[in-house]
Amino acid sequence: MVVLAASIISKSGKALVSRQFVDMSRIRIEGYLAAFPKLVGIGKQHTYIETENVRYVYQPIESLYLLLVTNKQSNILEDLETLRLLSKLVPEYSYSLDEEGIGRTAFELIFAFDEVISLGHKENVTVTQVKQYCEMESHEERLHKLVLQNKINETKDVMKRKASEIDKSKIERNRGDKGGFMSLQSMGSGRIDTGFGSDSGISNTGGSGFGSGSGFGLTPEVDTFSTKSKGRPAASATAPPKGLGMQLGKTQKTNQFLESLKAEGEVIVEDVRPSVGQAKPAAAPLTDPVTLTVEEKINVTLKRDGGVSNFVVQGTLSLQILNQEDAFIQVQIETSGNPAILFKAHPNMNKELFANENILGLKDPNRPFPTGQGGDGVSLLRWRMQSTDESILPLTINCWPSVSGSETYVNIEYETPAQIDLQNVVISVPLPALREAPNVQQIDGEWRYDSRNSVLEWSVLLIDNSNRSGALEFVVPAADPSAFFPISAQFTSSRTFSDVKVVNVLPLKGGATPKHAQRTLLATETYQVV
Repeated sequence: MVVLAASIISKSGKALVSRQFVDMSRIRIEGYLAAFPKLVGIGKQHTYIETENVRYVYQPIESLYLLLVTNKQSNILEDLETLRLLSKLVPEYSYSLDEEGIGRTAFELIFAFDEVISLGHKENVTVTQVKQYCEMESHEERLHKLVLQNKINETKDVMKRKASEIDKSKIERNRGDKGGFMSLQSMGSGRIDTGFGSDSGISNTGGSGFGSGSGFGLTPEVDTFSTKSKGRPAASATAPPKGLGMQLGKTQKTNQFLESLKAEGEVIVEDVRPSVGQAKPAAAPLTDPVTLTVEEKINVTLKRDGGVSNFVVQGTLSLQILNQEDAFIQVQIETSGNPAILFKAHPNMNKELFANENILGLKDPNRPFPTGQGGDGVSLLRWRMQSTDESILPLTINCWPSVSGSETYVNIEYETPAQIDLQNVVISVPLPALREAPNVQQIDGEWRYDSRNSVLEWSVLLIDNSNRSGALEFVVPAADPSAFFPISAQFTSSRTFSDVKVVNVLPLKGGATPKHAQRTLLATETYQVV
């Protein structure tokens, strides 16, 4: 007493949807369904037909038949009730009762049939219950999505606050440029040497030496400023440069020209050039008495067919001290122990102490470190790593352009290792000259087309364990595959290759250990696939 199959067929016997509830071969069920239209009489009022083996219980639905195939021992009253329930469900899921409409909603109808009939027997359900069961709405799922959306909104709020803090710190630094420069000029006399390197903070040739704190040199911002004529105060970051001749983007005619381009649909990218004092992004204001900054710059050139042409990492450890009483210190660090990384301490550091105990301190312990250093502070340690090992790359990029007819399909994918997270990732892909933006068909992240430079920028805010790999696919008119190279990338990370960590800050004059903070940053200088 079971239902063998529930089906929807056309008047010619073509099976559109069929769900079997017992073991039955495809040939057998197709034979039953193909024979049914031949058995249907014209003008008959009953809605069932019996043969030697099975019984057909059916109901016309416009140009189709809703059909139950049962054995002859099945309860026909129960089968008619089942047929009536199914006839109510079909219009709920298929709004177009023709072959095309049934085909579009075939799986939904099969799921609904399964809720009504189980192992050939009718379940005690209603139309509303079947729809509820098929929708599978979950309160826990809705709650999870709500919590996830709240986290996303909170992250956006934090980003806005951080951006506001950075803007405020820039304004504060610009206001203090004039006073800071004059005070540094008055700290010492004679020639100021920057020690080893262009942005080193330590000097041993000018001023009154380490004791007075005037011989440590200038930060990169002040150093570049000092090339201007003496006695001229620092210009505000927002003040326009004077005496430089014609300035683009400042006249009414230029503004009218840009507006006309915008009106024609051209994407205008504002070219904002930083002032001399803004060569580097402004750091957050110092709050701890002692701040140590670990910064690494990475230069990578990858081959488009695989392999590494150039892979160089250069790092620095810088020190900034706010108060004079905290200047008599030594800094103990630890590293990853990678033999490929070559460390070099500043000449005024006690190299024997560093080599034996990983402690950075001045050769003369009676002299303090300078205080009030702006910018990146005083460089204590530098290191360099060079490799051709592709497995340690923080980001690998593969580009596969293929020409098909009059179009070029470009597939780009990125991958990152599990031990490093990347922030603010931007992958720039050069494009041939186009009349309109490329057709981006699939992307993990966001994209922007710079029509002026003919560059497609693919940006991912954060790459972590949830998106270790991603893909971009776009279509442009047929072009030479070499037109999509070199691909460049920019990103930052809080994980460095040297893994330099400040273990402790040791006071030399006794007393409590000053509170210290460590800042760590890995950033790209050049990162290209050629």
